[in-house]
Amino acid sequence: MKFLIAFVALFAVVAHLNAAPVQEAQILRSESDVGPENFNYAFETSDGTAAQAQGQLNNVGTENEAISVKGSFTFVGDDGVQYTVNYIADENGFQPQGAHLPVA
Repeated sequence: MKFLIAFVALFAVVAHLNAAPVQEAQILRSESDVGPENFNYAFETSDGTAAQAQGQLNNVGTENEAISVKGSFTFVGDDGVQYTVNYIADENGFQPQGAHLPVA
């Protein structure tokens, strides 16, 4: 019975993938600047995907050396809605914020 359920689920996924033609996204913009102690990048594609981030190495040369990053990314979900996530990533971990994300 478990095999039958797994087979039916796999068949449904394959049928869905074959039903929707996949279009390759074109790169509209791509920028980057990478240095030894910082970086910046940004990109945008024709399918509505975009991202940008800036990173900085803090406490250079010490045992507390760590990178902090601030950025955002945008994508179009399967429901056709555009989602944006703004984030900070540093010694306190990854801290995302977005209108669609739950708040503690």
